[in-house]
Amino acid sequence: MTSPDGRRQRREQNREAVIDALLALFGEGSYQPSAAQIAARAGLSLRSLFRYFDDVDDLHQAAASRQRLLARPLIELSVDPDQPVADKIRAVVRARARLFEQIGPAARALRACAHRHEPLAAELARNRAFLRGQLVAVFAPETASGVAVLPAIDVLCSFESYELLRHDQGLSRSRAEAALVDAIGALLGVRQEVTA
Repeated sequence: MTSPDGRRQRREQNREAVIDALLALFGEGSYQPSAAQIAARAGLSLRSLFRYFDDVDDLHQAAASRQRLLARPLIELSVDPDQPVADKIRAVVRARARLFEQIGPAARALRACAHRHEPLAAELARNRAFLRGQLVAVFAPETASGVAVLPAIDVLCSFESYELLRHDQGLSRSRAEAALVDAIGALLGVRQEVTA
């Protein structure tokens, strides 16, 4: 007979296996896998899958929470607002590129289903607001005079812009970073010396 602790541990292991399976499918470019595909990848029956999650949206929310934990060390910016503006631009762009490269597959998939899952859409909005707040803090000295460039910098530093550069335009990571550094520099009136 299995103890309650053993059942709880097996349940948690199976739940984690399902999240792992979903994130692995995202990593392979399957952004909206079926419940059957997820269950098969996790080594479980379809019926078992819904013992651990209420529905696919609940599973997506769990995957978003896992991705947030994995990305947390990459979110922090160690940029002093008093640094030279060119250094700040490069530091912000490098940090965002690191983050977006790491979260790319899951971010694509979760954005694709956020329109039908309000908690997930709300989490994406909170994440965007947090990242925007970083830019406000970092570039406060450059925008204190009322220069209205922060919305444009926010767009340039967004996941969506990075995705367009990397996947739509086919730029390498270093070329995408250089394009962002140049564009933000132009907005702030800073001439960059880019080293790839």
